[in-house]
Amino acid sequence: MAYRIRPDADFTEAFRSIATEQLEGAITFLEERPEGAHEAIHSFRKNLKRLRSLYRLVAREVPDFQEQENARLRDAARSLSAIRDAAALIGTAQYLQHSARGKEESEALGRIVIILEGRRDWMAEAESGLERQLMETSDVLREAISALDGISFDGSHRKNARMLAKSWRRTARKAEAALANCHGDASAGDFHDLRKRTYDYRLYHALLRDVWPGAMKAKQGAAKELVEDLGRIHDLAVLCELVEAEPQLFTRNDDLAHLLEAIIVRQQEDRRQALLKAEAVFADDPDEESERIELLWLTAAS
Repeated sequence: MAYRIRPDADFTEAFRSIATEQLEGAITFLEERPEGAHEAIHSFRKNLKRLRSLYRLVAREVPDFQEQENARLRDAARSLSAIRDAAALIGTAQYLQHSARGKEESEALGRIVIILEGRRDWMAEAESGLERQLMETSDVLREAISALDGISFDGSHRKNARMLAKSWRRTARKAEAALANCHGDASAGDFHDLRKRTYDYRLYHALLRDVWPGAMKAKQGAAKELVEDLGRIHDLAVLCELVEAEPQLFTRNDDLAHLLEAIIVRQQEDRRQALLKAEAVFADDPDEESERIELLWLTAAS
């Protein structure tokens, strides 16, 4: 089943099917690992992000379930985050190298990439309990599948439409507030918050795309691009944090200076571009947009 809820389907059945598919997919990645443990963890975490967005969509209707399962999935993702985050930092350094402003900077960033690759490999070797963690996480996800048996939505199409509209409005308003905080003297946390809200917004367009396929697909694509841009901004901040936390990794002062300068320059430009895209993605009034979603859902359901 695709990541979507059809307006004419039984809501409980559709919800359980989507959630089960995401959980079973995550278990498959952890147990089979067709491209190795690092990629398996990356794919598993994407499944869980989609699932947590789905659960936030119905949070007001089933608050106890959402709180319990969100905590379960959050903890499961965190338990396998360290090695994957180490791999992501390599990609961030490579991103900086590709946009280097000269040969000297490019060579310095190339040496940074090698250092980060060594750090990732060392962490993987030191993680002697990874196999056990993967299996334990699979067991946790099976418990999450069992928890779905206790969830049900007994409302009519109209009640479901109102629930979805309220969730949509709440997410859009949070995104609007997050975007406002990103102007002026914004912190890395402000941009990370905008990224999380945009991620939900993007996935809500995917989940409800049948109500207006063409428009929803276009908006989903724009939101996805913004999420990716905000992800790079977050990764740059994490790389900067690593420099502060583990300065012993960077033995050449000149290379470190090039790295920090490249982060600052790239971060400033990426933030500027992201804000322009965000203004376009969140241009619609949240109240008007949610009312439109409710009307479209009812029309499609009938």
